[in-house]
This record gives sequence, structure tokens and C-alpha cells, in this order.
Amino acid sequence: MTDPNTPLVLHLVYRFDTGGLENGVVNLINHMSADRYRHAVVALTDVNPAFAQRITRSDTQTFSLRKPPGHGARLWPAMTALIRRLQPAVVHTRNLAALEMQVPAAWCRVPARVHGEHGRDMEDLDGTRRRLQWVRRVYSPLVHHYMALSRDLAGYLEHKVGIAAPRVTQVYNGVDSRRFAPSPSGRVPLSGSPFADPSLWVVGTVGRMAAVKDQTHLARAFVRALELAPALKPRLRLAMIGDGPLRAQSQALLKAAGLSELAWLPGERSDVPDVMRSLNCFALPSLAEGISNTILEAMASGLPVIATDVGGNADLVVNGNTGQIVPPADVEALAAALVCMASDPAGALAMGFAGRAVADRRFSMQAMVDTYQAVYDRLLGRPTTAQR
Repeated sequence: MTDPNTPLVLHLVYRFDTGGLENGVVNLINHMSADRYRHAVVALTDVNPAFAQRITRSDTQTFSLRKPPGHGARLWPAMTALIRRLQPAVVHTRNLAALEMQVPAAWCRVPARVHGEHGRDMEDLDGTRRRLQWVRRVYSPLVHHYMALSRDLAGYLEHKVGIAAPRVTQVYNGVDSRRFAPSPSGRVPLSGSPFADPSLWVVGTVGRMAAVKDQTHLARAFVRALELAPALKPRLRLAMIGDGPLRAQSQALLKAAGLSELAWLPGERSDVPDVMRSLNCFALPSLAEGISNTILEAMASGLPVIATDVGGNADLVVNGNTGQIVPPADVEALAAALVCMASDPAGALAMGFAGRAVADRRFSMQAMVDTYQAVYDRLLGRPTTAQR
């Protein structure tokens, strides 16, 4: 049983449900040594109980504040009461929606206050909106340290928001390379998938189907790829795993092109490692990203990756070596990349092997956990693991 005197980290997110940011919180909690820190998760809106079950540590509580629309100041009294009850050593907010909870954390004099920037959304894809820079600047005196999930976000904090470089740590997400691993026998049939035939070549994507992820762009590129290379039609297939408003739009696009039978959009699935092993290539058409967990999971699974040149995607994918980087919202470029990959399965396979090696070397789960833990230790004046 965890010692109740072990320092508590209180993680604050907007909603605790399926998503890359939230999956990163789960990984951090599950892989950090229980004798170093305890954890609790607060969702400003709601906690999805099924998603929360991904946390394997029995000592981790989750809380929902049921935030209504509007500024979060009305939650400050409830957040203050919760902080006083739990007595966290660290409050770690993530992304702009949770940043305002630094106010009750500072009011309660939480010893270590950390804020993480994980990516951008549709209202500020390129980070140029001055109002959002100003909001971050206003709250910055309350934050002791920042975690940036990509070089792009670290540069944004330093050069646009005005945070001094020593207050920013750039950390990549880690990937569990034992859970996400290629099958020795190649692509594996997936339960429920219509694409079990080993002669097929399946490109897929995984994630919530929302505007910033731009899956309709991938659907259009798939249609265009088969126009550019009709000889691929007998074997090229598309799998789009996830749910959200763009799912129906993507289905409509594929139906209008007469390609519904060549695509599979089953909605959300929890067996993502098996999904990855059922693909030949992974594609991420996002308009904005921090450091994509799904790219890392695809690389660890031995898949070549086609990704848009946004956020930290180019930090992960070595263009021409582990995959291809294409401009965002460029149907022709993405379609050409699909044709290139599908037309050279051996070359795509070699890229996947190279990606697996990069994931093992640069993006280990332990490296991520060690970086977060070192920041928490330093802010609290605790000896690091190496000093103990």
C-alpha cells in the first residue's frame, strides 16, 4: 500500500477521456514509481469511467468538477476546497483550459505548480493569437515551471509568451514499446475488420475524429490516391479508427466517391495495439499537434508514418527514413505520399523497422517519466532517484 506521506501530484485536465494528452497522463501515473509520488486526476468537466480504468494504480483517485460553459473562476472555490482536502505537493495543469486553476493552487500555496503545453486547437493553430499569448502571460507569475511537449511549443512559450528559458523543460511523450510492438509474422488480422486478406495493404489512422485532427482530409487523399494510381484499387484499403463529428463526414465523402467498401470506420476501439498490428502504414492528417502519442505508438509497432508538418510531428518522423512529412491540408501531397508508400511495400516496411529503432532509442517511457520526476523533485527540493 502506498505511504500516505508520499507527495501527491494533482493532475488537472479539461476532460479525462480518450485523447493523446489524457493518455500521456495515464502513462505517467502508471509508470512512475509508487514510492516517489502518489497521483490524483481532476477533470474540470467530466471523467469517463471506462477511460479512467486505464490507470492501473489502485491508489489514484479521479474527480469531476462538472464545469459549466464560461470562465473557470466559478470553480475556484470548489478547487480550493479540494486542494485543501488533498494537500498536494504538486499541482500540474495541462493546456490553456486548465491553466486558470493555477489561481486556487497559488492561493493554497501549493509548493510546486507546473503547467504543461501539449498542443494547439482550432482557434490558434499557428500560435499567433495575441489574446491567448496574453492570457498565458497573465497567469505566468503563478506557475513555477512549464513542460512543453515539443520544440515548437517550447519556442512558443519562450518567444511568444515571454517565459524565461530556465523555466521551460521540453519533454517528449514516451511509448510503451513492449505493449506496442510489431508482429514477427507481419500484419495481423483484427477482430471485426473486413481487411483480413494478407494481400491487402492497409493505411490507417487512430484518434478522436474532430476538426483539428482533420480526418476528412485523409478520406479525400485516399480517394485522390486511387485516382492517381487506379492499379492500387484491388489492394489499397483505409481504416479510420475513432469517433467524433468527422466520422460521418468521412463516411459521406467515401460513399460519394463509391469507395465505401474499401474503407472501414468502426468508431472508437480500446484495442489500439492490435489495431496498429493490423496496419501496413499509419497516417496522421492533423492541423495541429504537440507530440502525438499515436505516431509514437505506430513507430513502436513498426509502421511507417505519413504525418503533416505541424507541431512536433517532424520531431518524431524522420522524413524519408521513418516515414514522410507532408504539408497540412494538402490533399495532393498526402495522396502522393499514400501512392508512394503503397507502391513500394518493401520500402515502407524498411521505414517501419527504422521507426521502431528510433522509438526504442529516443522515446522510451522511462525517459519521459524520469524527466517529469526530475522536475517535480527539483521544485520540491527532493533528491533525485540518482542521488538517493
